[in-house]
Amino acid sequence: MTAALQPPETRKVALIGVACGLGGADARCADAPAALLAAGLAERLRARGLDCEKGPVLAPDGSGSARRQVSRLCAHLAAEVGAALRAGRTPCVIGGDHACAAGTWSGAAHALAARGPLGLIWIDAHLDSHTPRTSPSGRLHGMPLAALLGEGDDALRELGPGPLAARHVCVVGVRSFEREECRLLERLGVRMFFMEEIWQRGLDAVMADALAIATEGTAGFGITLDLDALDPVEAPAVATPAPGGLRARPLAAALAAAARDPRLAAFELVEFCPPRDRAGRTARLAVELTSAALAGAYDPPASAAAAEAACGARNYDPLPIVLVRGQGVWLWDEEGRRYLDMMASYSAVSHGHAHPRLLAALEAQARALAVSSRAFHNDRLPQFLARLCELTGMDRALPANTGLEAVEAALKAARKWAYEVKGVPEGAAEIIACEGNFHGRSIAILGMSTEPQYRRGFGPFPPGFRTVPYGDAAALERAITPHTAAFLVEPIQGERGIVLPPDGYLAECARICRSHNVLFIADEVQTGLGRTGRLLACEHEGVKPDGLVLGKALGGGLLPVSAFLAREDVMRVFRPGDHGSTFGGNALASAVALEALEVLVEERLAERAAALGPVLLAGLRAIRSPLVREVRGRGLLAGVQLDTRLVPARRVVERLAAHGVLTFDAHGSVIRFSPPLVITHEELTWALERIRASFEELDREARRAA
Repeated sequence: MTAALQPPETRKVALIGVACGLGGADARCADAPAALLAAGLAERLRARGLDCEKGPVLAPDGSGSARRQVSRLCAHLAAEVGAALRAGRTPCVIGGDHACAAGTWSGAAHALAARGPLGLIWIDAHLDSHTPRTSPSGRLHGMPLAALLGEGDDALRELGPGPLAARHVCVVGVRSFEREECRLLERLGVRMFFMEEIWQRGLDAVMADALAIATEGTAGFGITLDLDALDPVEAPAVATPAPGGLRARPLAAALAAAARDPRLAAFELVEFCPPRDRAGRTARLAVELTSAALAGAYDPPASAAAAEAACGARNYDPLPIVLVRGQGVWLWDEEGRRYLDMMASYSAVSHGHAHPRLLAALEAQARALAVSSRAFHNDRLPQFLARLCELTGMDRALPANTGLEAVEAALKAARKWAYEVKGVPEGAAEIIACEGNFHGRSIAILGMSTEPQYRRGFGPFPPGFRTVPYGDAAALERAITPHTAAFLVEPIQGERGIVLPPDGYLAECARICRSHNVLFIADEVQTGLGRTGRLLACEHEGVKPDGLVLGKALGGGLLPVSAFLAREDVMRVFRPGDHGSTFGGNALASAVALEALEVLVEERLAERAAALGPVLLAGLRAIRSPLVREVRGRGLLAGVQLDTRLVPARRVVERLAAHGVLTFDAHGSVIRFSPPLVITHEELTWALERIRASFEELDREARRAA
């Protein structure tokens, strides 16, 4: 029996090291075999039940040019790989730079030639398909795949004509390459799976296709793994890191699945650079990936969710989904699953994840100046404040970080305005808020909350707050006294469950406030900046507030940025030293927020919300389910009120996640939907179809349980 026909439980492995970095960008890759053996690679394979035999560690002979040395080394390696296969062992080649692949796969192809061709899954951030004519660096590690396909550098083709057929070869994880390489592989017919496709389809699906390509009509297949295929966040110690790569957990699982195919002939791991591996992190990862690729099994380490549960405070109860990447309206978890984000982090990600313009603004400003303290001026803050005031029609703005901080600034401004302008006796000013409000969770703000859980165990609370029923303008007027400084209201109560007041409520409240010389302050942290189809939700009733609180979307989904805006006489009460923030108004946040405003205007995000909001609401209202009691919302902000006697909200959000739609509930009874404003009609339709399917499944389950 040859190794290419061995299932993993009887697989015999021959470890072959290639201590060579002559063909690569960092010659220190030559240290990789010794480092991985010292990290316990052989012991790990044996612990997996594999018969692991340590073979030679090959090295350049030091004679002649680097190209000649690499050529002779590859010939030697090909002989060792072929001998291992003929002896019934599965070669596991540990490089070295990727130039050694010419030897590994030539040897494997020739050893199996009597039975048929060799298939190859090439996992790499790069295409490694240059020729001497196209290579910008001339390094051999960028040329082995072209040589194996019969093209390219003679130093890598002295083993004979290209031993691989393009129809049996595919490249997985590509994201950094030159156009000439891509054109060559396209001409030859090699299937390339770029990272964009992997993020969209999932690594499992892509690897299944890759395995089909490498096994159809072949005598066996091999896998070569360049560690730079992984994201540098997880595997930093590689020769040529490229951002945006594969994640370790799904890759290990995919390798294990491929290894369970008895046609696996050989495995190769390359481009590990030990001197860059300060904490041994990449070495441990390389050992685990190699083990998974040969033993057909992978025991994932404790997930990030488990680590958070062990070390973090239990003030949140998130779904057991660990997100690792976002792009536009899409999110991916650590297992490679894709979801449509129908929550947008409570409107903080209105611009979508990783908006290219916002990323560019962030990077450019971070390289120039990030934080300098408000003890000095910076050149970005005034531009941001001027644009923010221009768009909102307010006179002045006070920058902060979180929505809570902006609300606190509004409360302080209102009280001081009451004392200095309105003439309320010192210490007597009152703020009126609404029942069911959510303005944050500081001790002061909880003083006006009516949610028992938010308040329980945190008192005593500062005095000076009163609450009135939301949506009842007459109740507001009855509550106003000569000591009332301000009325603080959300145009739509988001945290309560997307609760809209009656039509005309905001306009009537604004009129009442004006008639009693009371400040009308709108908390538009969630509803502002286009979410409801207008720049501000107050605009639906033609209301211009005296004070305005913005946040969340102001940071473009990248940074916490908020602001309190007000008319001149309100903001004038602040004097140097009255209020401040170390990070509020820093140059980095100002640059990102300014660009977020420009994107909002230029990409017409409010108009998009106005156009797609009716589609969202109509789609949700079309769900005919006894589980749904009511659908309400405005623009791209909607809530589905559940009959919690029939289904817990948690079960609904878990079922939605299983269908690829991520959101969360409000108060255990309302499912909220607030996608990024960049969502397209097609993406929204996709989400609505899966929301409808989720409710249909839950309906059937409820009927069976009844």
